Amino acid sequence: MERRSFLQGAALGAGLAVTSQAGAAVTNPPPPSSGPLPGTRPSDPADLPFVTDPGERRGEMLYRPFGRTGEKISVIGMGGFHLGKSAVTDAEATRLIHEGVDRGITFMDNCWDYNEGRSEERMGIALEQNGYRNKVFLMSKMDGRTKQEAMKQIDQSLRRLRTDRIDLVQHHEILRYDDPDRVFAEGGAMEAFVEAKKAGKLRYIGFTGHKDPRIHLQMLEVAAERGFHFDSVQMPINVMDAHFRSFGHLVLPYLVQNGIAALAMKTFGDGVILKSDAPIKPIEYLHFSLNLQTTVVITGIQNQRDLDQAFEAVKTFTPMDKATVAELLNRSRPYALEGKYELFKTSATFDGTAKNAAWLGEDVPGVKKLAPTME
Repeated sequence: MERRSFLQGAALGAGLAVTSQAGAAVTNPPPPSSGPLPGTRPSDPADLPFVTDPGERRGEMLYRPFGRTGEKISVIGMGGFHLGKSAVTDAEATRLIHEGVDRGITFMDNCWDYNEGRSEERMGIALEQNGYRNKVFLMSKMDGRTKQEAMKQIDQSLRRLRTDRIDLVQHHEILRYDDPDRVFAEGGAMEAFVEAKKAGKLRYIGFTGHKDPRIHLQMLEVAAERGFHFDSVQMPINVMDAHFRSFGHLVLPYLVQNGIAALAMKTFGDGVILKSDAPIKPIEYLHFSLNLQTTVVITGIQNQRDLDQAFEAVKTFTPMDKATVAELLNRSRPYALEGKYELFKTSATFDGTAKNAAWLGEDVPGVKKLAPTME
């Protein structure tokens, strides 16, 4: 469902409610089931923006445009969270990064809060060696919602990553409807991002989130009202998402139309989606995400099997038609309708900033001045 249709439906519902309240003769209001509610479940799960061109093939990798910036990046991104896990040694993290880059991966994903900074530190050590930093498109994410906190996190990430610039910095975990207002407020995090860009500390600006596509649309709407154009948006794209609170249906078309790079994540939901035992092969999960108009599919790589699987998915990928996608989604449908295996949408399991509110920073001075005393 398009955002305009959703908003029109919501407005219609609100109008009906007002009429009922105003009509004194209405003594028995109709039951809730008597009228349609605006929804987000697509009538046709396979009605998605597909690629027709898989990308530019060089060696083992495919490359696609990064929005309208003129950059091209690998269709597989190496997820920084998994590289920082305690199950991975420092040496193995370096080896995986080097082999991945040597075989064609250029997009490096990371975040200020991943594994208490260990993910950025490990990536920084690996990229500092033998000129690897200049071979990649480096991304990290910041939790801070205030200018002061966001700038502090950017500077700390630069030190950990051992670089003087991060190619893409994104506002992390836009999960709440007030997040866009906090980011764009006077003294908010966007001021830090813009200043950092002017200072050469970062090149492009985006945002991420995994909770609800309507919150992504809110962030995009607030940005548009202020004349700001995001370079990228990161969001869950997988065979379950197509059936439930779908980023692919509600957000991806807007990104495509407006030249914003779509960064796909949660292909496997950190392994949770695979626990559904849906009759779908891991390669098919990756093929589905690659088949949409995504710029890069970021996937967790913490061992050789994961690395080889990502390259095998690229090697065997050819654009799928709607009938093929519909058959794949039909296999995922029984497991997807309630979001049971997309825990990032339906639980707090993946909500790092909800569990660590201090990462967001204190309220900006304007809010503090207006806020009542809570006693």
